[in-house]
Amino acid sequence: MRVFLAHFLFVLAAWTVFLKFLFPVSLALAEGAAPGAYVMWDFWWAAHIWLGWALLRGARYAPALAAVVAVAEIAIVTVKFALFLSAPEWTMWTAGWFVNKVFVLACFALMLAWLAARRLEPGARGLSFRGPPQ
Repeated sequence: MRVFLAHFLFVLAAWTVFLKFLFPVSLALAEGAAPGAYVMWDFWWAAHIWLGWALLRGARYAPALAAVVAVAEIAIVTVKFALFLSAPEWTMWTAGWFVNKVFVLACFALMLAWLAARRLEPGARGLSFRGPPQ
């Protein structure tokens, strides 16, 4: 599961970079607008790459980092969904954003469930990795 989640994070980061940077810059340039006119600035994708790398490497800090990032992402996305869905304005941009956030929420809910299951395993000691990747 650790390797799957790491790869999920890499795909999510690549998709986010495309959705928030590459596509908006391409569209702006095609329209003759400033390159950053449609860019949705955030750098969570970098945290996702770091976490994915840490999970793949079995870094000692990875489970704790995964728990902190998962809780933060779930809280942030839940608040953003509540704000958006109270008065949704569906456009190409908000639809892309919404779908991206659904996958972010799914990734981190799965990660939190996996971490909780590992924590409840008989003989578990904290959130450390033991043995080969799971």
